[in-house]
Amino acid sequence: MFESLQDRLGSILNGLTGRGALSEADVSAALREVRRALLEADVALDVVRSFTEKVREKAVGTEILKSIKPGQMVVKIVHDELVDMLGSEGVPIDLNAPAPVVIMMVGLQGSGKTTTTGKIANRMKTRDKKKVLMASLDTRRPAAQEQLRQLGVQTGVDTLPIIAGQSPTDIAARAVQAAKLGGHDIVILDTAGRTHIDEPLMIEMAEIKRKSNPHEILLVADALTGQDAVNLARNFDERVGITGLVLTRMDGDGRGGAALSMRAVTGKPIKLIGVGEKMGELEEFHPRRVADRILGMGDIISLVEKAAENIDAEKAAAMAAKMAKGKFDLNDLADQLAQMQKMGGMGGIMGLMPGMAGMKDKMASAGLDDKLFGRQIAIISSMTKAERANPDMLKHSRKKRIAAGSGTDAADINKLLKMHRQMADMMKMMGGKGKGGMMKQMMGGLASKMGLGGLGGGGMPDLSNLDPKQLEALQKQAEAAGLKPGGMPGLGGGGLPGLGGAKLPGLGGFPGLPGLPKKK
Repeated sequence: MFESLQDRLGSILNGLTGRGALSEADVSAALREVRRALLEADVALDVVRSFTEKVREKAVGTEILKSIKPGQMVVKIVHDELVDMLGSEGVPIDLNAPAPVVIMMVGLQGSGKTTTTGKIANRMKTRDKKKVLMASLDTRRPAAQEQLRQLGVQTGVDTLPIIAGQSPTDIAARAVQAAKLGGHDIVILDTAGRTHIDEPLMIEMAEIKRKSNPHEILLVADALTGQDAVNLARNFDERVGITGLVLTRMDGDGRGGAALSMRAVTGKPIKLIGVGEKMGELEEFHPRRVADRILGMGDIISLVEKAAENIDAEKAAAMAAKMAKGKFDLNDLADQLAQMQKMGGMGGIMGLMPGMAGMKDKMASAGLDDKLFGRQIAIISSMTKAERANPDMLKHSRKKRIAAGSGTDAADINKLLKMHRQMADMMKMMGGKGKGGMMKQMMGGLASKMGLGGLGGGGMPDLSNLDPKQLEALQKQAEAAGLKPGGMPGLGGGGLPGLGGAKLPGLGGFPGLPGLPKKK
C-alpha cells in the first residue's frame, strides 16, 4: 500500500542523512519534496500543510542543525510526526460495556462492510472467545443478507434469521433482543450502503443508532478510494458520529493517502485494516509500526506476531529437535518454504525487517521472488518419499523425471539441491555448538553489546522503538560480527534473529539468500 510513498520519502531522507551538516535551506528543500510526495500519495492538503509545518518548527532549531547527525535527527522528527498524524497508539475495538455489546458497521456500498463484519466476528470468536451474533440490515439487497448468512456458516458464527418485510430499524431491535435472549456477548449490525451519500441513508443510519444504542460505530472505507474516503469519513462522523475506522484493501497498490489522512481529519482512530479476502486477513492498526514501515525501518514485532499465528508449534518443535541433531532433509525445506508463503512470502517478510525494504527490488531482479518458492515446492512434491529423505540418490534419470513432473528443468533442480546442501551444512554447524546453537550464542553476545536484552535469547526486543541512531549502531555491530546483508543476520546464513528465543522454534531454518549484495 505505501510502497511508492516509502520509496519517495526514503530517497529524500537518505539525502539528508548522508550530509555532515544541514542548513535551513537544506531542511526547506527536503520538506518541499516531502510535501510533494505526500500530496502525490493522496494525503489531504490541510493534513500535509500541518505535518510539514510541525516538522519545520522542530527541524530548524539550532540544536538540530548543529547536532552530530543532523540528518538522522530530521528523520526521527519526521517519524515522530508521522506517528502523531496516524494516532500515536493503536486503539482496539472497545468491548468494555454490558453484554451484548452492539457494534454498528456503516459505509458505502462496495466498501467491504459485509466481509469485514464476518472477519471481525470470526476474530472475536477465535481470539477473544466471545459468542457473537451477526445481523444483516440491508433489506434492499437480499444477496447481502445471504452473503452474511454464508459467512456465518463458514466461520461458525450465529446469524439472525431473515424475516421478509421487516425494516432495518426493526431488524436492529430484534437482533439486540435475540442477543440478550441467546446469551451473546456481541451483536454486529451490518447496515445497508449506497453508491453515494444521500439524505435517506443518513436518516436511516441515525434511526438504527437510536433503536440499537451501539457502543461502537465503525466506518468501513476502501483504502484505494483516496480523497473520497476522507470526505466519506468526515460526512459520516458529522451526521451519525463514528467511533473508529476500518480500512479495507490495504494489501492493494493504492498510494495510502486515505490511511494517513482519515485519522487526522476526523480525530477518530483507525482500529482495523483488511489485508486480504480471507477471513483471517484482518489486522489491528498500529500507527508506530506503519510509520516504521513507511520510513523503511521495518516492523519486527508484526513479523513475530505473524510467525506466531502461522506456524504450527508442534511441527516447529519437531523441526528444532531435528536441527539440533544437524538433520535437515527436503521435507523440512518444503515445510520452511510453505511457512514463508503463509507469512506473506519473501517480499512480505523483507518489508517487515529493518533496513531491508530496499532489497526487494534487488531480490526480484536476481529471480528470488515468491514464484521461485512455488517452483521449488513443486519440485519437492514431484519426488518420491525416499528421494526427499535422501537427496543424494538424485541422479540424472531421476532429475529428468522430477523436471517433467514439476514443469521445471534440471538446472532448477540443481539450484534447489545446492540450496538444501548449504542449509543442511549450516544446520550441522549450528547443531554442533551446544545447547542453543551458534546463531543464538552469536546474537546473545551482540545483544549484550547493544544493551538489548533478549535478542536471540529470552525474546524479541522492541526494535520498532529504536531511533535512527540506534538502528545504525545495531547495523554496524551486526556487520562487525560478520552478519549480512544490511546488518540483519540470517540472510545468507539461515534465520531471523532471536525468533527461536521468542518461543518460535524452527524459524532458524528459513532459507538463506546466498550472494545478495549488501545494501549501499
